[in-house]
Amino acid sequence: MVSLAIAVAGLELRNPVMSASGTYGHGLEMKRFTDPAAVGALVSKTVTLAPRAGNPAPRICETEAGFLNSIGLENRGIDAYLADVLPVMAAADTVVVTNIGGESPEEFAELAARLDDRAEVDALEVNLSCPNVQGGRLPFATSPAAAEQVIAGVRAATRKPIFAKLSPNCSDIAEIARAAEAGGADGVTAINTLLGMAVDWRSGRPGLATIQGGYSGPAVKPVALRCVWACARAVSIPVLGCGGVSTAEDVLAFLAVGASAVQVGTASFADPGLPARIAAELGPLLEAAGRASAAELIGSVRDGRERGERAKVAAAGDYT
Repeated sequence: MVSLAIAVAGLELRNPVMSASGTYGHGLEMKRFTDPAAVGALVSKTVTLAPRAGNPAPRICETEAGFLNSIGLENRGIDAYLADVLPVMAAADTVVVTNIGGESPEEFAELAARLDDRAEVDALEVNLSCPNVQGGRLPFATSPAAAEQVIAGVRAATRKPIFAKLSPNCSDIAEIARAAEAGGADGVTAINTLLGMAVDWRSGRPGLATIQGGYSGPAVKPVALRCVWACARAVSIPVLGCGGVSTAEDVLAFLAVGASAVQVGTASFADPGLPARIAAELGPLLEAAGRASAAELIGSVRDGRERGERAKVAAAGDYT
């Protein structure tokens, strides 16, 4: 039997498949489609201090290979989450990760403090990177100093494992990952959505009311793979992969480039049962490849230097 169990930042996951924040409700809304026990972890949609109505419509726009969104972190706030959502999540037979979002380091720290003593929450994912608030400025996801400050504040406020969710919309994601690690993060999530836009040239109308939004779906997978690979080489803490995942093969590719677990996001909108099926398909694929566990695949990708050395030898005429 192939072992799918993954240990990441002190958490024991049955398998490396997780939901992605903002795509699966708070988790148990989808239990009719996916048994929570069938996936490694459920990640909540972003929770903020105060309720947020979100951005104006239209705020979802389908594109050729995915879609754009500008939801704007709509949620009922931390009070409602504590009172109404977490008591229900106590029944989730899997790891529960709460994603938190703030507009200042103090807001992030306060959210972490209010969740610290809640046994229903196993870990926090710190949303440094939503492109649909604050005019898409991404103040915490593009500045190493700001990212480190936020994570340090969260670290001081909680004993729970912390994952910093990073943005691809920056000049050097590895630098931001190192800053999160310096601030006390137990892991990073790579990546959030890419900034994008759509337009109807006949009417001159943009696809989203906010004009730009977050682009996700199959087309972002190569970008996400590169970001996970860069982060895994830059930090000693685990990396959670996210972006364009829709098959078990995708999950295994993310593990190979260095992810310890992998989040399924946009594909779940069309098929809410997908995360459980992906998890069920991992074992046979690993077994067919001669792998004894999912864990041994992590970071197994070759960096090309071996092929380069062979090419040099061949060019020199030495084929021994």
